[in-house]
Amino acid sequence: MTESLGSKPPARPSGEPAAPGRVAALFDVDNTILRGASVFHLGVGLFRRRLVSARDIARFSWLNLRYELFGESSGGVSTTRTRSLDAIKGQPVAQMVAVAEQVWDQVLVGRIFPGAKDLVDQHLARGHEVWLISASPTAVVELVAARVGATGGLGTQAEAVDGYFTGQLVGGLLHGPAKATAALELASLRGIDLAASYAYGDSANDIPILSAVGHPCGINPDRRLRRYCREHRWPVREFRDKRRAVRRSLRAASRVGAVWAAWIVAQRLVRGFTRRPAKKNSRR
Repeated sequence: MTESLGSKPPARPSGEPAAPGRVAALFDVDNTILRGASVFHLGVGLFRRRLVSARDIARFSWLNLRYELFGESSGGVSTTRTRSLDAIKGQPVAQMVAVAEQVWDQVLVGRIFPGAKDLVDQHLARGHEVWLISASPTAVVELVAARVGATGGLGTQAEAVDGYFTGQLVGGLLHGPAKATAALELASLRGIDLAASYAYGDSANDIPILSAVGHPCGINPDRRLRRYCREHRWPVREFRDKRRAVRRSLRAASRVGAVWAAWIVAQRLVRGFTRRPAKKNSRR
């Protein structure tokens, strides 16, 4: 049995008309609501439970450090997607969801930008729907959405067969123009007036979804998005303490890097020992 792991926007019950003029706030997740790349922290949780390798976590660590220092890039997102799918192939879905919940309680809850959470709360108080739309795995996006009180979350959907991940996607990566397409589909299903709605993102790759609403805003923008916001007179909000974020990332990368280096040395020592020819007995 093939499953599509992840949610789609809930359709209206048959015969129920859409509420005209409904307003929504659409948020990216990584570096917009949460500091850094959420998939990295999920990877650490999987590594601690021996569900992914030291090689995988070293790669995720480097991607997270680069993301926090330099922002998002299409190549980085594509690489993260490929590594993530390879890492979870054959893993049980239920275990992945359980790990994601533990990672939230232990790590992610402490990485929420207070300013972003305040924005979510302000929109909810005004009666707006709040949706998280991210390239991160759906299990992570839905979990973050539930924990911050959002209406719902849309993420990249990983295929599962008989309760196990296949290493393939259902559809494409929810990134770049695909986010804008998801926003249009969401608006159609939920009766949302995008011209009256809001969108928040941190990367130039979020420009398509930001352009789809009447009230775009850059949050912790990378260099390209910051320039674009300036040129188009979009507001920008900065919630990061950059020096603190860099220090934390460097410490995390150093710890994981040390584990990675030790693992490489151990592997080479083991290979060297097993390949060493046996000494011949000498007779006097």
